[in-house]
Amino acid sequence: MTHIDAQGKYFKQLNQEIRAEKDPEITVDNCMGQRYIGAGMSKKKLLIHGVPGNALGCYLDGGAIRVTGNAQDQTGDTMNDGTILVEGSSGDATGYSMRGGKIFVRGNAGYRVGIHMKAYREKQPLIIIGGETGSFLGEYQAGGTIIVLGLNSSRQVPVGNLSCTGMHGGRLYLRCEELPADLPKQVNAAKATAEDMAAVSGFLDQFCRAFSISKKEILSRPFFVITPNSSNPYKELYTFN
Repeated sequence: MTHIDAQGKYFKQLNQEIRAEKDPEITVDNCMGQRYIGAGMSKKKLLIHGVPGNALGCYLDGGAIRVTGNAQDQTGDTMNDGTILVEGSSGDATGYSMRGGKIFVRGNAGYRVGIHMKAYREKQPLIIIGGETGSFLGEYQAGGTIIVLGLNSSRQVPVGNLSCTGMHGGRLYLRCEELPADLPKQVNAAKATAEDMAAVSGFLDQFCRAFSISKKEILSRPFFVITPNSSNPYKELYTFN
C-alpha cells in the first residue's frame, strides 16, 4: 500500500498524485479539507486519515474510500458505483444526486441527505446513517434506499424537519419509536413488516461488519418504512383544461 502525505498540499496537487499512483491501494495521511478526493475514481481503494473536504468521491464509478475521521459536505455527489465508508460523521447533502453504490456513515449526517437520489435498473443506491440526520432527509428522492438508525441518539425521532419533501421514488427506513410529525401528504408511512426488514437485512449486515456494530442492538428497536404514494408529487399544483 502506498502512503501519500496530504499535509499542506493544495487539493489539485493531492488529487493529481492520487490519480497518477499505479498502486491500487493508497493511504492518504494528514488530510485537512482537500476537496474532490477520489473524484471519478473507478478501481482504487483509498484509506483517508483526517478530514477530507467537500465532494469526497464525487462521480465515483467503483473502488472504495474509507475515512477514519469526519467528512464534509456533498460526500458521494452524483456517485455511480463503489463504496464510501465514513467512521465519523458527514456534512450536508451526503449522497447528493447519488445514482449507484453505497455510502455508510457511522456517526451523524447533516441536512439534505439523499437529495435527488435516483435508481435505474441494476443501479440501486444505498445510504445508511448510523446516527441522526438534519432536515430535508430524502428530499426529492426518486429511487434507492436510505436507512437512518439513530444509534446513540437521545431524540425520539433521529431526523430533522421536513423529511421526504417531494419524494417520488425509493424507500426510506427510520429506526425509531415514532414517526416525524411533519411528513408530507404524498408519502405513506407504516411500521416495517417482516418482509420489509428482510429486504434490508443484508444491507444491515454490511453496515455492522464495516463498523463492528451489533446487529442485535440495531434490531432492538422498531423500524418505520416511508414510500411515496405518487410518482408526481406536484400534480395538485397544475390544472389541465
